[in-house]
Amino acid sequence: MKLLKTTVAGLALVATLSACSTMNAGTEPTLYQRLGGINAITAVVDDFVGNVAADDRINAQFAHTDIPHLKRMLVEQLCAGTGGPCTYTGRDMKSAHAGRHTADGQFDALVEDMVKSLNKFKVPAKEQNDLLAILGPMKGDIVNH
Repeated sequence: MKLLKTTVAGLALVATLSACSTMNAGTEPTLYQRLGGINAITAVVDDFVGNVAADDRINAQFAHTDIPHLKRMLVEQLCAGTGGPCTYTGRDMKSAHAGRHTADGQFDALVEDMVKSLNKFKVPAKEQNDLLAILGPMKGDIVNH
């Protein structure tokens, strides 16, 4: 359960680091703004966690997860990682996933569940791609099996 919780949290931390390094000095709207801000991010996270809960490939790992805390951390991480006003207060992904034996397939399932939520909310392809480009590099810190 903790494995998947930290895997999901890890996706957002990489978003934080990558977005901070690629922001365009305020001349263009941030990804946070293009996604619709905190309310839109919260809605996507709520749906995403529901997708994960229904996903037999990974849901057993969340059996003992504090779901409200998980949602808060995901919203915080995605908000901060996309250029929003939030500060992520969780652990870095490498240390959070050390020894967790997270497999490629588990990471891929999480990404698929996120895309499903983004599609449900009709997030445009550019914003989806920008978000996934931020999240993708986290795989190296999360997958360790």
